[in-house]
Amino acid sequence: MINNLASQKLTKTTHALGTRIVLTVMGETNEKVLDDSIALIQLYEQQLTVNAPVSEVMAVNNASGKQAVQVSPSTFALIKAAVEQSHQHFGFNALIGPLVKLWKIGFAGANVPNESDISKRLAMSNAANVILNDADQSVYLTEPGMELDLGGIAKGYIADRIRDLWRANGVQAGIINLGGNIEFVGTSPKRDNGQWLVGVQAPTKARGEDLLTVLMPAGSAVTSGTYERVLVKDGHRYHHLLSPETGHPLQTHVSGVTIFARDSITCEIETKRLFFAGKPIPGWGEDRDDIYGAAFVYDDDTVDLVIVHHRLKLIE
Repeated sequence: MINNLASQKLTKTTHALGTRIVLTVMGETNEKVLDDSIALIQLYEQQLTVNAPVSEVMAVNNASGKQAVQVSPSTFALIKAAVEQSHQHFGFNALIGPLVKLWKIGFAGANVPNESDISKRLAMSNAANVILNDADQSVYLTEPGMELDLGGIAKGYIADRIRDLWRANGVQAGIINLGGNIEFVGTSPKRDNGQWLVGVQAPTKARGEDLLTVLMPAGSAVTSGTYERVLVKDGHRYHHLLSPETGHPLQTHVSGVTIFARDSITCEIETKRLFFAGKPIPGWGEDRDDIYGAAFVYDDDTVDLVIVHHRLKLIE
């Protein structure tokens, strides 16, 4: 029965959210759930993108310093979550968009800005200058030039919503891959214990060469790393993960952090927390039942694996 379930597999691939999307359901013969998933991704992209002239988030950004803008309930919920996390000052900042656009690392025109321009953009990234009105679900960026950018949290949110859709449609097992942001739904049909196999890649090696492999229950695995987008100028290497404190790429010996957790949005947030910490945080995750663990990969390809309450199993 397990083998039959594993062999009945449907996969659909598309391009959205600036990346390649691969959706796979197991034990299914009806493609509608995949079509509905792609439609949901497209809907969220239309609402949340800052890479198109028109979206709900762009409407908020275009009204910065002028007026509040009402948004849909799902957009408001995500903006509220992002702003709340930004207030904690651990490295995640949903208002850092003007700085990202200044450096342009990973995009045409990437450059090393001067300190004056960096200081001006930093002044626009204060989450205290966002007013959220729960009553009418409006968002107001009080200073001209401020910009929300939910790119650091949106894929996790969307992956979780696809998971919810699959559960509602009775999907027994599946994998959501939003450009490396992975979510496992249900129990794996390939193993009697239902656990999923996940590899942590060596950034300096060819794709598919893993430094370690773990088994995890249904949930998500998300990586943030300095190797994803880089700029090399005058012999210096600059990565795209900017510090909200300095406006520069964070100085670190960590090349990547992978978080394993029940929800993909949690992974998105915690990858930033641990990446900016630069090392394991004592007691991290031990007071929560939704966090499984983390893997730190350093520039020399050494690894620190943090397992919370035995929720991961290292495969030797």
